[in-house]
Amino acid sequence: MTAPQKTKRWVIAPPAPPDLLRQYRGMHPILAQVLYNRGMTTPETAQRFLNSADVRHNPMTMPDMPKAIARLRQALAKDEPMVVYGDFDADGVTSTTLMVQSLRRLGAKHVRAYIPKRVDEGYGLNQDAIDRLHAEGHRLIITVDCGIRALDEIAYARSRGIDIIVTDHHALGPELPNAYAVINCKREGYAEDMLAGVGVAFKVIDALRLATEHNGRGDERARARDLDLSQWLDLVAIGTVADLMPLDRAENRSLVQRGLDVLRRAERPGVRALLEVAGVPPAEVNTGTIGFTLGPRINAAGRLESAMTAYSLLAADTYDEALPWANKLQDLNVLRQEKTRAAQDLIRTELGDIGGTPIIFAGHEHLESGIVGLVAGRLVEEFYLPAVVMERGADESRASCRSIPQFDITRALDQCADLLVRHGGHALAAGFTVRNDNIPALRDRLTGLAQDALRGHDVAPTLEIDAALNVHDINEELVEVLGKLEPTGNANRQPLFAIHRARVLEARTVGRDDKHLKLRVARAGQPALDAIGFNLGHWASQAGEEVDVAFTLEINEWKDRRNVQLRIEDVRHPER
Repeated sequence: MTAPQKTKRWVIAPPAPPDLLRQYRGMHPILAQVLYNRGMTTPETAQRFLNSADVRHNPMTMPDMPKAIARLRQALAKDEPMVVYGDFDADGVTSTTLMVQSLRRLGAKHVRAYIPKRVDEGYGLNQDAIDRLHAEGHRLIITVDCGIRALDEIAYARSRGIDIIVTDHHALGPELPNAYAVINCKREGYAEDMLAGVGVAFKVIDALRLATEHNGRGDERARARDLDLSQWLDLVAIGTVADLMPLDRAENRSLVQRGLDVLRRAERPGVRALLEVAGVPPAEVNTGTIGFTLGPRINAAGRLESAMTAYSLLAADTYDEALPWANKLQDLNVLRQEKTRAAQDLIRTELGDIGGTPIIFAGHEHLESGIVGLVAGRLVEEFYLPAVVMERGADESRASCRSIPQFDITRALDQCADLLVRHGGHALAAGFTVRNDNIPALRDRLTGLAQDALRGHDVAPTLEIDAALNVHDINEELVEVLGKLEPTGNANRQPLFAIHRARVLEARTVGRDDKHLKLRVARAGQPALDAIGFNLGHWASQAGEEVDVAFTLEINEWKDRRNVQLRIEDVRHPER
C-alpha cells in the first residue's frame, strides 16, 4: 500500500487586534487569544464560555418527550417488564447502564439490559432479538444510542404488540421510525442537537424525574425527590467524550465538567476498578483519560466479545464484584491492540498503489467486525482520505467508515441507500451492511461522490495553531491559565502553539523500537524545555540545530519533580 505522505499544513491564527485584547481585562493575553480564535470575539462571550458550568436545557422541549414519559410512568405503575436495548460502544454501554439503574431507582422492578453481540447480531435492533424479548413477556423496549433508522425492525415489533421508545442521537434518516415515541436531540425543538446517546438518555431520566415529582403518588414522588441525577454524570462524561461529541457546546461542556468531578471521586465501583487496573489515580482523571484509557477498554468488550462485560463492570454494586470485570476489559484491550496491528498488516497486503484515489475502499474475509473501524481510523490518520473497511461475509459484508471534514460519510451513504441493507452514523464515522453483489456498484458510487466532494480542495491534514510563542512565554502559570478551557476534546481541542526556530540542545529517540522523539529546547537564562513527540522518532537524526515545533502544553510529574513539557504534534525544518 503506497501513497504520497501528506505534509501537515500549519495555519497560524492571526493575532487578535490589540485594542480588543485589552478589553479582556484580567485575562492572560494568550488565553484571550485562544478564545478569540474559537469565536469568542468579545469579553462577554469569552466569560460566558469559561463559566458555563451548569447549563441544563428543559428536557420536555424534546419532541415526543411527554408521550415517552407518560408511557414510562404507566409501565412503572403497572410493574411492566421493560428492556433497555443498547449499543455495543462506550456511549451505548454507558447509556444502557444509566437507563437501567435510574429506572430501578424510580421503582422499576423488572427492567433488564440487552446489548446485541456485534458479530452475531450486528448494530441496533434485530428481529431475532425482538422475538426473544417478546417470548420473555416484554412489551416495552427503550432503545438507547440506537433505533433512529430501524424502520423495519420497529414496524415488526409493533406488529407483535411491543411498544418501542427510541432514544438516540444519530443522524435522522429521510423518515422517522413509527415508534411509540422518538426522542432524538436532532429533532427540531431542542436547544442542543449534539448530545451523545448517553446525554439523551440522561435527559429522558431528568424528564421522568420531574414529571413524577410533580404528578406522582406519594411513594413515587418520594423516590423522584430523592433521586440524585449527579450520580450518573460519570457515565454521561464517559459516553460523551468517548463518542467524540463536541465540547464547545454549552450543555455538553457542562455535563462533562460535572461528570469529571464525579469520576475523580471514583464512587462507582466499576470506574474505581478500571482506573486501578489501568494505573490511573482518580484525582488525575481528565478528558484524555476517557479518550485514551477508559473509552478503549469499555469499547474492547463489544469489539471482541460481548459489550455486556463492560455493562457488568459499570453496573457492579461493589468493588470486589467489579474488579474481575475490570481485569477482563484490560486483557481484552491488549488483545484488541494486537488484533488491530494484525488487521492493518492484512489490509496493507490488499491495497496496492492508492495514489490519486479519493477514498480508500478495502475488505477481507478474515477481518473481525470489531476491528474494522479501528483500521479505517488508522488509514485516515495515515493518508488523510476517507476510508471504508469491510468484514467480508458469505452473502453480506459489514463495514465501518471513517472520514475527513471535507466529506460527510453518512450523507454519502444516504445517497447509496438503494445499494445497502442498512446504514447510519455521523459525518465522520459510520457503518453499513451491504449485499456482496452490490459491493462493486457501491465502491464506484462512493468514489464518485468523494471525487465530487473533494474536487478543488487542497486536501491535507491541517494543524490549526492558536499562536506562535516565544520560548520565554512558556511556564507553569500559562499551563494553569489554559486549564480554564477544560474540558477539552472534540471541537474544543487543547490549544496548539508553535515555536519557530527552536534551538535544539538534544534530540534522541525513546520508547519501544525507538519510535518516539525526545527534545530539549534551549531558553536563554532559564532551564531547557523538555518535549516529547510520539511516533516522531525519525526526527532525532534530522532535527539539526533548529526546528519549528507545533505542540500542546502539559505538566510532567516524575519522582517528585514537576515541570512544563511540550507534547509535540509536528516538527518541520525552518524556512530559509
